[in-house]
Amino acid sequence: MGVGTAAWGLPAHERREQIARLVEEAQRVSVADLTARFGVTDASIRRDLILLEAAARLRRVHGGAVSHGARLAAGAYSTKLRINREEKTRIGLAAARLVQPGEVVLFDSGTTVAQVAAQMPAVLRAPNAITAVTYSLPVIDEIGGWEAPHLVVVGGLYLPEYRAFVGPQAIDGLRDLTADVIFLGCDGLTVESGLTTPHVLVAEVGAAATSRSRRVVAVADSSKIGRQGFKPIVALSDVHVLITDTAADPGRVAEIRAAGVEVVLA
Repeated sequence: MGVGTAAWGLPAHERREQIARLVEEAQRVSVADLTARFGVTDASIRRDLILLEAAARLRRVHGGAVSHGARLAAGAYSTKLRINREEKTRIGLAAARLVQPGEVVLFDSGTTVAQVAAQMPAVLRAPNAITAVTYSLPVIDEIGGWEAPHLVVVGGLYLPEYRAFVGPQAIDGLRDLTADVIFLGCDGLTVESGLTTPHVLVAEVGAAATSRSRRVVAVADSSKIGRQGFKPIVALSDVHVLITDTAADPGRVAEIRAAGVEVVLA
């Protein structure tokens, strides 16, 4: 059963195994999300977490649980940087060509989105050529090194595994902003579930940022196409353009185009 599928009526031992896998993938889960996902009471989920902690499968925290590997999260981002590096560079180049001088550009989190900022041409790096808005630390590092950038930073709760700011403060910081375009990342993309991610807070801030943007450009390497994650960010109908690489499955690409999304193969 995929991580994005409802899982009601499972035997308790199977439910606990799925919870352990979700924690391993998402690094953090909440009791509220798990009760909704499995259709059981808070008490049942809390008992599951106690048993899984006793088995050294996770560590309980207030309101949920985290992976034992969460402390290695910053290293996880560095690992992602090395995966499909050439493809992400090509995607970043193709995405950067869509930006026009004078636009307000919103950068989501993720290694592919960070490549969009890294591949911006010199004309867009000039002082005040664009207004950049982001909650991604790698994007802040990149654009902050330009000459006199017009950079708006959205703060909040810091997630080391995503090197991004999320949570209610980040969403509040986006509320009064309007962007011409957002470059939106994901961990999975399907016609049925849209863009998905393992992390609830990443999904929430991505959805909020998308709602403040006139044009939505999804950037995802081919390994993400056809993969369904735990938490939806936005539906595919909210996306105007998808930029991926030439290794993307042709059948999946055709389905996405049939859904009304322009697909660019970089």
